[in-house]
Order: sequence, then structure tokens, then C-alpha cells
Amino acid sequence: MTCYWRPIPSLDPARPKAGLSIAGGAAWFDRVECLSRTAPPRIVPVTDVPEKTLHNISALRADLAGLSLDKPRLMGILNTTPDSFSDGGRFGGLKTALAHAHQMVAEGADLIDIGGESTRPGADDVAVQEEIARTAPVIEALRGTGIVISLDTRKAAVAEAGMAAGAAILNDVSGLRFDPRLADVAADTGAPLILMHSIATPQTMQAAAETAYGDVLLDVYDGLNAAIAQAEAAGVRRDKIVVDPGIGFGKTQAQNLALIQRISLFHSLGCAILLGVSRKGFIGTLGAEPQADRRGPGSAGLGLWALSQGVQVLRVHDIDLHRQAVALWRAAHNKL
Repeated sequence: MTCYWRPIPSLDPARPKAGLSIAGGAAWFDRVECLSRTAPPRIVPVTDVPEKTLHNISALRADLAGLSLDKPRLMGILNTTPDSFSDGGRFGGLKTALAHAHQMVAEGADLIDIGGESTRPGADDVAVQEEIARTAPVIEALRGTGIVISLDTRKAAVAEAGMAAGAAILNDVSGLRFDPRLADVAADTGAPLILMHSIATPQTMQAAAETAYGDVLLDVYDGLNAAIAQAEAAGVRRDKIVVDPGIGFGKTQAQNLALIQRISLFHSLGCAILLGVSRKGFIGTLGAEPQADRRGPGSAGLGLWALSQGVQVLRVHDIDLHRQAVALWRAAHNKL
């Protein structure tokens, strides 16, 4: 039987001697859930877990473009698109985009993720030159300000232009499925690479979600593991890779919740974890809030759960709200 090893996180101040840190952060574990495709889950002590897996789970993650990951980090979302689901068209001009980037940093963002192509369900592809025109000038204008910039793109040519303009991190929502050469750009530049799990394309992913998975948690794990291997084969070091389970990308509400509930499984990959749930549709459904820009509290609620599971990076719209929530969360766990 093949086990997928999921640490069972705790933040209780009464930590036993056998408790091991999760990714060098505040959460610890002394038990692990063995998940399998052929047998019911079972809980085992850490002594039953292979040494390499324990190291993958517990080792402190490498810095992300100079940002230490021993505490939570907030990634601010800057969409320079006319059609993003939550704020499409608001920050398409250079002046407004720059103002919003600086505002998010002033509110507590640790880094800014700039995207020039909407990947919401049903969104159309954007031509390479158009995507470059939407993103590269903003990145160039922020060069030298000290703001850490991530470029959200599926395309190697856009990634090359963004890196030349001053981006520090590449964020591929296709997990290298759309343009495998993006891994070469990351390897050549030494940029950290965020690999998100998704299926199909933005136009078709939700229609495919119902039948795409046998076991969504283990299938997403295997998909990310394969993407990591692909990136490593191109020359990207594992300690430069961040994984994102892709909540809302080709997943139903039940599948989203299954991933969030056991998100600590992904620590076994030995990479930092990013969660992007901000303002998404299933939050509106569960929280009875149809208006996307009013879903900040629900987004923060899920974000705090993710932090309790050892997740290092939250990708969010509402920075000030999340900053305050995270500050109180850290205080409650004696991590001021």
C-alpha cells in the first residue's frame, strides 16, 4: 500500500518533546495521517514515517526572493486586466496600477503578484504582446522601489519580458501545462517558481471538474509532484518551487473544501505552499455574499485556517483586513 503522508498540525502551546515543526513555522505535529487509494485513512506516530518524508515536512523552507518563510506572507493581487472576476478594469492604467501596488505595500503586503491575463472560469486567452503590454511597464516602473514582484503568467515569452523588466518570481497557474518552456525561464534566471494545479483551460475547466478526479486530494498531490519533477528536469531547484493546490481552478465546491481541509498533505512535497482563495465564488456561496468585493472576511477566515495548517503564503485582495487578522492570529500563538 502506498501512503501519502499528511502531518496533523497543532498550534497548542503544550507541545510534546516528540513534536516536530511543520516547515520550520509555528505549527507542529507528532502524528501523521496515512492516506491511500486502496485503504481507509489511518493515523500513525511520526516514528512510522520515512525519514526523507519527515525532512520534507519539517525543514524550514528557503527564502522566497529574499522573504523568509518562517512567518506568514501576504501576496497582494494586482490585476492589470479588463475582465478579472473581482476587480477587472480597475487597475488597467499604469498610474492606477502603481498607486494600488504602493497602497497594498503600505497596508502590509510582502509582495505583489501582477497579472495581465484573467484566468477566471470562461476567460479568453490573451495574446502574448498584449499581456506583455499590460504587465511589463508596471513591473519596470516598480523596479528599484524595494517591492518584491511576482509575475502571474502561463507564457514563457511574457515571463522573459517580465523578468527583464524587474520581476523576481514567476507564478504559473497552469503548472507548466500551457507552456513548458516557462520552467526554462525560471531556471535560466534563478527565479522562484510557483506551480499551481489546474486542469483543462479557463474556458473548460469547470465543466471538466465533476469527472476529472478519482480522489481530488491525492490527484492534485500527484499532479503537483509531476510538475515539480518537470521543473527540476529543466534545472529549477526544488527549494525554489512553491506549490498551490489551485482552489477554484477546475474544482467543485466539495473538491475545494476537501483540498482545504487536508491542505497540510502538500508539505510532504518539501516545498512552500501558497493558498489563493481570495473572493472566489465558493466563498460567496458558503458565506452568502454575492458581491465579490465583500468577501474579504470569508477569505480571511479560510486564510487563518490555512496558516494553522502551516501554509506560508496567502494570495489576497484585501491586504489590510488580512494583515490585521494575521497579526492577531500570531499574537494568539505567541508569535509576535
